Amino acid sequence: MKLLLTSGGVTNPTIHAALVEMLGKPIEECTALCVPTAQWGHPMCGPVGARGFVVGGPPWLLAGMGWRSVGLLELTALPTIGAERWVPWVREADVLLVDGGDATYLAHWMRESGLADLLPELTETVWVGISAGSMVMTPRIGDLFVEWAGAPDDRTLGVVDFSIFPHLDVFPSNTIEAAEQWAAEVGVPAYVLDDESAIRVVDGAVDVVSEGTWCRI
Repeated sequence: MKLLLTSGGVTNPTIHAALVEMLGKPIEECTALCVPTAQWGHPMCGPVGARGFVVGGPPWLLAGMGWRSVGLLELTALPTIGAERWVPWVREADVLLVDGGDATYLAHWMRESGLADLLPELTETVWVGISAGSMVMTPRIGDLFVEWAGAPDDRTLGVVDFSIFPHLDVFPSNTIEAAEQWAAEVGVPAYVLDDESAIRVVDGAVDVVSEGTWCRI
């Protein structure tokens, strides 16, 4: 799977160009599935935000980028309908657009649904994460970012070997000083991203695409 791990989404031409390159064809020729599941695990998220993400209106732009088709994949429903129904939907998609919220909640439902087990087979699929939708691919998110009361700890999927501190300077608490303290806790290589920055992972190669501010700790 190809990963575009963003803080705030596809927010500038540089990130947009990276996405098109990863897809290997124009956006208007690609099929997308939206995954809003992480929102349900965060107390600051809810129906309005989930609807906005799926519809793709401002400030949630991923679903409204002009895809050939856009569908909804709600992970909490998948265990009740059987893999024979939903796995073909995922295999046929060019891109999974995965919203933010709580990354531990998202990781839980990726495992429960079976999507986590399917990821290694999706070699040409592009995963575009926003915030928690990116952080879920890391080994740990740190206690600072755990909001789901049911989380046993801060561990997530560990698809990549680094952690992500998103939304640098977007919120008063998301300062570089806070990021440095957080990085000392998670104990793995970490990237600090503002909302104009993203991490691209293709065939194990990692690089940052940005028109903003970022650093590696």
